Amino acid sequence: MMRLTARVSGRVQMAGYRAKVVDLARSSGLVGFVQNLPDGRVEVVAEGDRSDLERFASALKMENALIQVYEVEAAYSEATGSLFGFRKVVDAEEMGDRLDEGVEILKEILVSVREGFSDLGGKMDTLLEKQDSMLEKQDSMLEKQDSMLEKQDSMLEKQDSMLEKQDSTLGEIRGLRYDIKSYMNQRFERIETDLAELKAAMKERGMI
Repeated sequence: MMRLTARVSGRVQMAGYRAKVVDLARSSGLVGFVQNLPDGRVEVVAEGDRSDLERFASALKMENALIQVYEVEAAYSEATGSLFGFRKVVDAEEMGDRLDEGVEILKEILVSVREGFSDLGGKMDTLLEKQDSMLEKQDSMLEKQDSMLEKQDSMLEKQDSMLEKQDSTLGEIRGLRYDIKSYMNQRFERIETDLAELKAAMKERGMI
C-alpha cells in the first residue's frame, strides 16, 4: 500500500473540483481526503495500490466549463493505514460562506414563490376565460354538426323520394312499352289479314 500526496493548481477552488475528486477516488477504491489550501491550490491525499494511485493522479488533471487544472505535483510515500473512506474537507470559514450563500439563495426562492402566488390568481382567471371560450366554440361546433346532420337527413329523405319517383317512372315506362308492343302486334295482324284478303281477290280476278 502507498500514499499519494498531490497539490493541484489552477481554477480548482469553488468550481466543483473536490466533488469530482471524491467521486473519482471512491470509484477507484481509494481512501483519503481532498481539501482547499490557503494559496488557492487543492491538496489530495489518497492511499491504495501504487497502480491505482498512479491512474488516479493522472485523472486529477481535468478540465470542463468551470474547472481547469494547470499542474499536479504528486509525491508517493508509504501508507499509514490511518485513513478510512474518502471525504471532502470543509473548514469553518468555507462552511460559513456556504451558509450565507444558501441563505441568499433561499431568500431569492421565497421572493419568487411570493411573486408567483400573487400573479397566480390573474393567470387562473385568464385560464378560466380561455376555457370558457373553448367551451363556447365547442358548443357552436356541436350546433353546426347537428345542423349538418339535419340537412343530411333531409337530403336522404329527398333521395328516397327521388328513388320512389324513379321506380314509379320505370313502371310507367314498362307499361307503356307493353301497350305499344300490344298495339303494334294488333296492327301487324290486321295488315297481314288485309293483305291476305287482297291477294285472294286479285287471284279471283286473274290479276295474279
